[in-house]
Amino acid sequence: MQSSAQLFEERLTAPRSWWVIVALLGVAGGLMLLPLGPLPMLGGLIGGGALAAVAVSSYGSVRVRVVAGSLVVGDARIPVAALGAAEVLDADEARAWRTHKADPRAYMLLRAYIPTALRVAVTDPSDPTPYVYVSTRDPQGLAAALDAVRSA
Repeated sequence: MQSSAQLFEERLTAPRSWWVIVALLGVAGGLMLLPLGPLPMLGGLIGGGALAAVAVSSYGSVRVRVVAGSLVVGDARIPVAALGAAEVLDADEARAWRTHKADPRAYMLLRAYIPTALRVAVTDPSDPTPYVYVSTRDPQGLAAALDAVRSA
């Protein structure tokens, strides 16, 4: 019987600098509507800021989890039994696997603002996906959680 305890969880939130840009987009929306009067300016300020906040929040709401014997990456749920060795990638190696080393068949959850990543080979012979690339701030912790599930 497998434990349903969660071994690893990370939310890949957008960086703080993006929220400054959200505020500036709200100000820009307000300034564009300033010639129409104070009420439209206020609507542009609130509307522009709200739209930008929704976009940044939805992009930064993806979660990476290891739970119930599976690696859950965004919408994908991959059984750990179908995964091979995990390779921790530093910033330079992660950039290489995002660009010139990337395989178009791979499942990639990448966030360019997160410098480190984990690359896990897919060993299931019926799956054409060669590997899973996951941007994570804690690649060692994710690899350790996958190893813990494999050894259990």
